[in-house]
Amino acid sequence: MKGSNKFLTIAVILLLLINVAMLVFMLKGKRQGDKKAGGKDPFGMMVKELGMTEQQQTQFKQMKEEHFNAIRPVLDSIRGLKKSMFNLVKEESVNDSLVSRYSGLIAEQQEVVNKTTIAHFRKVRTLFTGDQQTKFDDFIQKMIQRRRGPGGKPDSSGGKMD
Repeated sequence: MKGSNKFLTIAVILLLLINVAMLVFMLKGKRQGDKKAGGKDPFGMMVKELGMTEQQQTQFKQMKEEHFNAIRPVLDSIRGLKKSMFNLVKEESVNDSLVSRYSGLIAEQQEVVNKTTIAHFRKVRTLFTGDQQTKFDDFIQKMIQRRRGPGGKPDSSGGKMD
């Protein structure tokens, strides 16, 4: 009896080790697969598609960092407003004008993000030569079309903006 218990203990430990190893392997492979597919590395895709020089890449990275430093507080504000708005779910009765007020404040902040982002892309575009600018314009449109709407479904606009 003792021999079979020892055998079962060793078998269970081996199976646990194999399961942990497979889990690590699968998770590691998934993260690398996402980047290889281009799903997580728009910068790498842009470098390749536009044929960016080292100088352009350096300038772009600097501009990107400046852009995110500029909009981060606004995005934080939007996040805070949404949190406050959705905290209203807990309330027994909520005035519709309060929800409308939060929605309006969020829209105002989102407008700031949109305007700042458009200005950023226009500034980035000046880094490129004529042919690269055309490719950049196409790249931006492709990135917009790749965006997903709620629930992981393509957004209803089809990626086109009026």
